[in-house]
Amino acid sequence: MLWFEGSIPAAIISAKEQSSIFVVVITGDDEVSAQMMSSWEDDRVAEASHNCCVAIKVDAKSETCTQFSQIYPVVCVPSSFFIGENGIPLEVVAGSVSAEELMKRINKVKQVRLKQKIQTITVNCFQELTKKLEERREQKEEEGEIKKEMERRKLGKEMLDFKRKNEDEKTKRIMDDRSREKAEEKAARERVKAQIALDRADRAARYANNQEVVEAARLAALQARQAEAEAKKEIAHRERSAIARIQFRLPDGSFFTSQFSSEARLNEARQFAVNEVGNRYGNFSLATLFPRREFTADDLDKTLLELELAPGASIVLLPQTGRPNNTVVQSSSGGGIWAVLGTILYPLLAVWRFLSGFLFTSPPTGAAGPRGTAQQPNTNSGSGSSSSSTEPKRETLRKRTLEKQPVDFKRDGKIHRLRNHQDSEDENNTWNGNSTQQM
Repeated sequence: MLWFEGSIPAAIISAKEQSSIFVVVITGDDEVSAQMMSSWEDDRVAEASHNCCVAIKVDAKSETCTQFSQIYPVVCVPSSFFIGENGIPLEVVAGSVSAEELMKRINKVKQVRLKQKIQTITVNCFQELTKKLEERREQKEEEGEIKKEMERRKLGKEMLDFKRKNEDEKTKRIMDDRSREKAEEKAARERVKAQIALDRADRAARYANNQEVVEAARLAALQARQAEAEAKKEIAHRERSAIARIQFRLPDGSFFTSQFSSEARLNEARQFAVNEVGNRYGNFSLATLFPRREFTADDLDKTLLELELAPGASIVLLPQTGRPNNTVVQSSSGGGIWAVLGTILYPLLAVWRFLSGFLFTSPPTGAAGPRGTAQQPNTNSGSGSSSSSTEPKRETLRKRTLEKQPVDFKRDGKIHRLRNHQDSEDENNTWNGNSTQQM
């Protein structure tokens, strides 16, 4: 028999490392203990316990036996304890037994240990399988929760987008309704003002007993006409927003105007200028002075509205020499001399145009002539004669404009006073019978 040489704790550690049965044999000095030891020393017992047991001998009178008996009570001497891996005694042999009986006990312990091992493996497998199933179930639940959360967020986002869209549509409808109501209210106020003015005129005409009452009626009718003119002016302003009135200024200081659709291309205005000036200036380009901007070939395909030339603008024709084709308007080769002269005299002409804009301001559109009529100077006699011939025309237009302007004073009997075109309507108020004022 191969006995373990060392202490009980070392034997326990060795048994656990080898997954073997821990055997403790307690013997004494008597004959029974000697018989028990002879059974253990039998070759068959040694062979049976060689690979499955870690055996240690303990003297019954030693301190080691005393400590061992505190855990595992020693009833008699000799005794043999077969202890499993978990510290539970698998078999206890009290007294002396034969070698055959000891082999039976060892085989029995082997079977018990094998059953425990199988049971332990089964339990471990079952626990591991249960753990895996539980983990899989938890994983599925977690995936389900994640999927539900994603669906909930998606639904919430869709609901939020739908709500925001409805709110935007509602806000847009409210703004449209408000704008329409404001327009209707403004139109209603204008109608009421016009009706009030007409009522005043009618009332003043019915009760006109003297010159003063007649004058008041005339003023009321004038106010009514002014209100109507303002309404027409507003309508005309809206109509003009779709029309671009372009003034073409020539290098000699003269100019001509024309009307285009605000959606018309700059190329149409350029072609119109080419048709009007012919070959007088040779090659020229289009530009604006305020702000300073010279149009290129890329701008020719843009609309007048995109180029900020609507509803009105002033375009200068600049004679060009040695300029790229993408910034000039091509004309015939016969105007080369005029192009050179225009380039040399252009700074002086620019100063002259600037000063003439202050000294000889052109009349308003309504006074100068019907809308859409192009104004062209006589260009057959050259730039000098054209500049001099436009002066009488400007003076005549200024006189016509002054004649059409309203009188700058008001007459009240023999008293004359300066007229304010925006007189307060408080002066035209009438008084009813209870000393209150009505419009």
